[in-house]
Amino acid sequence: MYLSRIIIKDFKNILSADISFSPKINCICGDNGVGKTNFLDAVYYLSMTKSFLSSSDRYTFTYGKSEAVIHGHYVMDGSAEDIAIAVRSDGNKTVRRNDKAYKRISEHIGRVPVVMTAPSDISLIHDSGEERRRFLNMMISQMDQEYLRSVVAYNRLLRQRNSLLKQDAVPDMLLDTISEQMYGFSEYIHSSRAAAVQMLDAGAASFYNMISGGRESVGIRYRSDLSGDVRTADVFEAAKQKDKLLSYTTAGVQRDDMEFSMDGYPIRKCASQGQQKSFLIALKMAQYSVMRREQPVMPVLLFDDLFDKLDSGRVEALIRMVVEGDFGQIFITDTDEARLRRIVGGITDQGRFYNVKDGVIMEK
Repeated sequence: MYLSRIIIKDFKNILSADISFSPKINCICGDNGVGKTNFLDAVYYLSMTKSFLSSSDRYTFTYGKSEAVIHGHYVMDGSAEDIAIAVRSDGNKTVRRNDKAYKRISEHIGRVPVVMTAPSDISLIHDSGEERRRFLNMMISQMDQEYLRSVVAYNRLLRQRNSLLKQDAVPDMLLDTISEQMYGFSEYIHSSRAAAVQMLDAGAASFYNMISGGRESVGIRYRSDLSGDVRTADVFEAAKQKDKLLSYTTAGVQRDDMEFSMDGYPIRKCASQGQQKSFLIALKMAQYSVMRREQPVMPVLLFDDLFDKLDSGRVEALIRMVVEGDFGQIFITDTDEARLRRIVGGITDQGRFYNVKDGVIMEK
């Protein structure tokens, strides 16, 4: 699968664009702040129906406009696939596949899978577990619609349970009824995450070794209240009195987390900026590898500001790895066109180059 053409209208600072792409590697160059990241975000939006950079659609539109439109033409196994998304300032959003609107937008997730790495990924190391759970949810949902439905259902019931716990007198029977509805969803989420993290751990270690030349070793560990074959029912029952005292659900998969280590120590404490960036890229490469193995469609791979905090040697090793390996279509942004041309041109003749200036994108 690859994106052969994109049409953009009034998306962030991109007033209008109509660009065709290489099925292999596409390099988007330009100064900082001109729209390179917004362009990659439009590609991401076609897959996930939301921005990589923001959970809200309020920043989707060009200033002064009331609607943003993104239209992507894909080639899948030799057949055409058209995805069109329209987002309006009144909150209305429509997603169409081959001119037919989805009944539920969530049905589109996984249709055109995507993996994006960007400087903002540093939040996966330094911010709360919510960021790491969001990463797992985005990854697994693209492979498993049942997982996505389970997360949505569990979160809906969690909100109901927390609302009930805020009441002065919590009826045990009603609380238990809501809790029982959460059990099956919780255990499916836990088993899916545990399997995904196990694959990510092996993949990230392998990719990091290739990027860094084997100078350090990295690991990923899944942490959950349900670890060790513990049942959700037992977890909720043990925490019930504490939940009532604190007026919210204190245990469950909503507290799941991943621990990242380097040579046995926490990455956030012991790794340099370059090592952290290398780990995050290895993590995203592992994500790509897992998604590639678990589904028939090859994801689109997006690298935003690839050279940030990485030396040219590591970047060249990474580009060579993805171009020569089992990877599909790739998009890379960089401020230094000459540098990117030198590295890409030394590896493949399938690269196409584009320049972005003030939201205008042109092939060079």
